[in-house]
Amino acid sequence: MRNGINSREQHHNPGQALACSPLLFIMAAAFAVVAPFFFLGIASGHDFEFHLHSWMEVLTQWRQGTFYPRWAALAHYGYGEARFIFYPPASWILGAALGAVLPWKIVPGVYVGLSLTLSGWSMFRVAQRWFNRNDALLMAVIYAANPYYVVIVYWRSAYAELLAGALLPLLLLCIVEIDVRGRELIVPMSLIVAAAALTNVPASIIVNYSLLLLACTLAIRQRSPKILLHAAAAGLLGTAIAAFYIVPAFYEQKWIDIAQVLSPGVRPEDNFLFTTTADPDHNHFNRLISLLVAAELAVLAVTLFISRVRRQEQQPWWILLVWTCASALLMFSVSAVIWLYLPWLCFVQLPWRWLLCLNLSLALLVPAAWRNWLPRASAFLLLFGVVAWTGLRIQPPWWDHAGDVSDMVTAHLSGAGYEGTDEYVPAGVDPYDINLDAPLVALHPDGPLRVQVQRWNAATKLFTAEVDRPGKLVLRLFNYPAWQVEVNDRKVETGSRDHTGELLIPVAAGENRVRISFVRTWDRTAGDIVSLVSIAGLLLWFLRERERAK
Repeated sequence: MRNGINSREQHHNPGQALACSPLLFIMAAAFAVVAPFFFLGIASGHDFEFHLHSWMEVLTQWRQGTFYPRWAALAHYGYGEARFIFYPPASWILGAALGAVLPWKIVPGVYVGLSLTLSGWSMFRVAQRWFNRNDALLMAVIYAANPYYVVIVYWRSAYAELLAGALLPLLLLCIVEIDVRGRELIVPMSLIVAAAALTNVPASIIVNYSLLLLACTLAIRQRSPKILLHAAAAGLLGTAIAAFYIVPAFYEQKWIDIAQVLSPGVRPEDNFLFTTTADPDHNHFNRLISLLVAAELAVLAVTLFISRVRRQEQQPWWILLVWTCASALLMFSVSAVIWLYLPWLCFVQLPWRWLLCLNLSLALLVPAAWRNWLPRASAFLLLFGVVAWTGLRIQPPWWDHAGDVSDMVTAHLSGAGYEGTDEYVPAGVDPYDINLDAPLVALHPDGPLRVQVQRWNAATKLFTAEVDRPGKLVLRLFNYPAWQVEVNDRKVETGSRDHTGELLIPVAAGENRVRISFVRTWDRTAGDIVSLVSIAGLLLWFLRERERAK
């Protein structure tokens, strides 16, 4: 193969390189993916409403003065949930920032375009290390518009996972060069680990296990334990940088119903390739994704068998082969025991999420192996044909329109709220049994109650309640350990209603001034300190290295 990793003779040849900016081609590919939004509406996949409501909620809280939200106040129609403690911040910060300057009806399309452009640009910068400019650009375009991304955009709306895809080419580059550059790559790898943790939990687990797998493989091949030490150091440092999110999310799991993350339908055993369940819609989508994986594996197998890539001994190829084989294995039910016993792997939930790695290999190997444009084009036309055919015949995508998004905006502006997520409600609460007609404040047992609300936002509730006899105020608010309640300037012990979890506040006869605050718990403070110390250490290291360079 004349265009292997050391084949850079065309890299600086202006006569053979494309004259336009690579970024324009990558943006054009991203635009092509979202172009149907202009004609058919907004692709409304499985997670569409979850993300859009999160973005709207965050923007609302920013306008209320809460820079880093923790409690989603309008979830479960005003009862709230601890969504922003547990869901990584990168995607909801980006989505809310776009919503602050753009109409909501175009925000999903712009978000998708930006995410795909980031992935393409990341791939281009990495592929340039081994290929000429034109081939690197082709790989970037393919990666930005790869078949799995199309599935994410049109069937899943898994916007955080889509954003995390830009990190995988950078991870590959670090792994390939770690045996040469050694400790120099600890910081870049740690930043990748931290960025993954702050973007998407399943993608973060995939990144960490990929780092471990490929570092072990490289260490064995090079007989260099230092590679493992450097990878471990990067993993620990990256975790420390993201500790402001990781520590609270880990510690406060016991306060929510986290087991719902692995409820039937989203467990690994329900989502291996060609698995069937009692849910027809689940089976239709699983068949779509399974046929896509089968087609991709067939293309990769033919590519590696026929081409001379299989005879290359340079590192990217065998690293990609290891990564590809591991990713493929984990999507089939024969790997069930691995999913059962490897720590945290089950929280990837959907084994076919390893397509994130498989499509990186696809984008690099197929253009590198086939020098002729006909087999290159045929391979990807086949894959997109599979997506199109299964999308039309088995599981068509769903569509929302401007009116649907407008209804979501109205739900936020009016305070009516939206349907929440089961796993983020307080432990022991059944959100489906709440009273949707309940007032903000009620009295138990029933009796005369006069309420004046001064403030009722995500972080603070301030009101007065005048009652004729002692009782308990019942709030339209789920009780959560971070809520601190003061009545007449004195902290009080609160309770929860059985089963439905509303906050109960004991009050005496007369006027009661009530203040409820979502306070900083010790775990959040500890996480912030660890992150600040880690970032300060990185800055000191950077300054020291810059002084040495002088």
